[in-house]
Amino acid sequence: MIDISLIGIGTGNPDHLTAEAVKAMNAANLILLPRKGDAKSDLIDLRRDICAAMLSPSVHVVEFDLPVRASGTPDYLNAVAAWHDAIAHIWAEQIRRHLPTGGRLALLIWGDPSLYDSSLRIVERLSSIGMTTKVRVVPGITSIQALTAAHALSLNQLGAPITITTGRLLRTHGWPDHADTLVVMLDEGCAFEAIPPDGIHIWWGAYLGMAQQVLVEGPLSKVGQTIKAVRADSRARHGWIMDIYILRRR
Repeated sequence: MIDISLIGIGTGNPDHLTAEAVKAMNAANLILLPRKGDAKSDLIDLRRDICAAMLSPSVHVVEFDLPVRASGTPDYLNAVAAWHDAIAHIWAEQIRRHLPTGGRLALLIWGDPSLYDSSLRIVERLSSIGMTTKVRVVPGITSIQALTAAHALSLNQLGAPITITTGRLLRTHGWPDHADTLVVMLDEGCAFEAIPPDGIHIWWGAYLGMAQQVLVEGPLSKVGQTIKAVRADSRARHGWIMDIYILRRR
């Protein structure tokens, strides 16, 4: 039996960790940290810093190389499913190596494990490769919360719905029907350019909660190109970018 804790650690700021998250980390026998080769976007140093600051010496921390997801394929969902399968097999290999008789495993998840994160789906795959698991989710601060807090913005309008979507879907399908407020996540690059900007307000943020946090807000028709330039400059300087934005019809 492997007890797995998926621990939300917020958006990169160690102050985002809850007391529950710190307790769960220190209750683990093993913490796995993923590496993405030499790419700065994996933020492995932040995970290392969190472990160094929060863990007791008895917790074993192991790093592993995250497999690369196939890109450029038209079959996006199958490519992601194959990627998840590969990650599950790596987790199983590390568990067998470091917890051969069972124990408590923890994984540190950016934001919250239940919002645009695949760790729960990957854990489900472990049963198909011979592992018995019990899963616990420790909620964390999401990038949505960090963005609304940074802009001092209420996410919802009175009696109005909220739609959470991805940059890929916004670019492919445009503004969703019956939506007033959109939260756009996982945008590889300014998908808001695919919609008519008139009457749309945007609240954009990158590196939320970190020292390099940057924010832009205003009518999309006026600040869209500013966001595009700031995003490109920030990515060039830091080598990676994580951003999110809210669009609202005025």
